[in-house]
Amino acid sequence: MKHTVEEVRLKSGARGLLIDVPGATVMSFQFQFRAGNRYVKSKNIYEAAHVMEHMAFGANAKFKDEHEFEAEFTKNGAYHNAYTSDLSMVYLADCADFEWERIFELQELSICQPRFNAAEMEAEKGNVRSELTGFLNNHNRVLWPKVQQLLGEDVFTFNQRLKTIPRVKLQHIREHHARTHTAANMRFVIAGKLHGRKSEIKRRLEEWDLPEGERFEVPHDEFHSGNPTLIRRKEASNLTFAWSMIVPRELTDEESDAMNCLDHILTGTMTSRIYGAARKKGLAYGMFSDTSVGFHDSSWDFGGQVNLETSDDLFDIIVRELGAVLDGKITEAEIDAAKSYALGRHQMGAQTVSQISNFYTNRYFADDVVKEYEKVPDSIRGTNRQVMIDTAREFIKHNTHVLAGVSSGERKEIVGLNQKLTTLFEKV
Repeated sequence: MKHTVEEVRLKSGARGLLIDVPGATVMSFQFQFRAGNRYVKSKNIYEAAHVMEHMAFGANAKFKDEHEFEAEFTKNGAYHNAYTSDLSMVYLADCADFEWERIFELQELSICQPRFNAAEMEAEKGNVRSELTGFLNNHNRVLWPKVQQLLGEDVFTFNQRLKTIPRVKLQHIREHHARTHTAANMRFVIAGKLHGRKSEIKRRLEEWDLPEGERFEVPHDEFHSGNPTLIRRKEASNLTFAWSMIVPRELTDEESDAMNCLDHILTGTMTSRIYGAARKKGLAYGMFSDTSVGFHDSSWDFGGQVNLETSDDLFDIIVRELGAVLDGKITEAEIDAAKSYALGRHQMGAQTVSQISNFYTNRYFADDVVKEYEKVPDSIRGTNRQVMIDTAREFIKHNTHVLAGVSSGERKEIVGLNQKLTTLFEKV
C-alpha cells in the first residue's frame, strides 16, 4: 500500500510518526514508553511493570473498571492490547476509520489518566502469575531468558519473576507509571487515512496530560561467554537448544542486511544449508538463525528442536556449514536467491495498515530512526558477499557465546555438542 511518512516532534517532548495511507479504512495506533522490566525501581519488584501493563485498560478517570472500559472500547469492533518487554511498554489499537477520534480519546484515558486500585491489582497479579506459569511449559520461553543471563544480561528468568509478584504493591504501580509515562519518554506511530487530520492529531497529543520527564537511557550490560547449560525437564522428549554469539557493537545497516541474507541461506527454507540439509536427512523438524542489532551490541542466534539421538548429526551440519562460511565459501547464486526472496517478502509486508505501522515501529521505537520503505529494495540488492563473510567472522573472532538446552537428557550431552561448536572459534 502506498503511504507517506512524517516525523513530528511535539513541544511536550514526545516524538512520533504520522503515516498517511490514502484510502485506508482502518486506523492503527502504537504508543511506546521505555518502561519495561529493566526500568522498575528495584529488582525485588521486577514484575511491577508487567502488572501495571495488565492494569492499563482498567479503571480510569471516566470508567470505574476494566469491564466498563472494555465494553465501550470494543463496541464497534475496535481492538486494543499492550505488552511489556525488557525495555518497552507498548499500547496498541486498531479501529475502523469512522471512529478514530473516539478510540484516540479512550487511549488517552488509559495511558494518561489511569485510576489504579487494589482490587484490579490483585486480580492482575493473579493473571500475570498464570501467564508466567504457562510460559514455564514452553521450553523456548524458558530457554532464552536463561541464555541472556548466562551471557551477562541483567534479566530474570520466569521462575525468578514469579517470586517477585507478591512483593508488588499499589504504590509500586503508581510510582512506575508516574516515573516512566512522561512526554519525553513517549514515542508513537499513527497510521491510516491522515490527510487533513494531522494538525488535529498533533493538537490532541500536545494536550495529553503527561509530565515532561526524560527519555531513559538503555542499560549497558557487559557480556561474557557462559558455560554450556542444561535445563533438565523430565517431560522433555527432545532437545530444545539455543546458541547465541555476541559482538560488543551495533552492526551497521549494511552488515545487518548481509547477515539477514546469510541467515536465509543457512536456515531460511527447506533448501537452506543447515535447516534444509537437516530436514532432508530427517534430523530435525525445526531450526532457525537470526541476527539482532541492539543498542550497545549485536547477537547472532541459532535455535531449534532436535531428538537427542540425532543432535550430534545436526550439530555436525551446523559446524560444517558455518565453517564453510568462515572459509568464504558462499556463492553469488545463493546470495542472488536470498535477495530475490527478501524482495518478495518486503513487497508482501505492506498489505495492511498494521503491517505498514510495524515496519516503522521496530526501528523507530528502538533508536528514533525512520526507515525508508522505498529504499529497502536497493538495500537488499546491494547486499555484499564480503561484508557477509567479514561480519560472520567477527562474531566468531570475538568468541563470546553460550549454548543452552532443555531436555530430559544429561548435561554431558550439551557439553559434547558445545565442544563441536568450539572448534569453529579456532578457525579465525
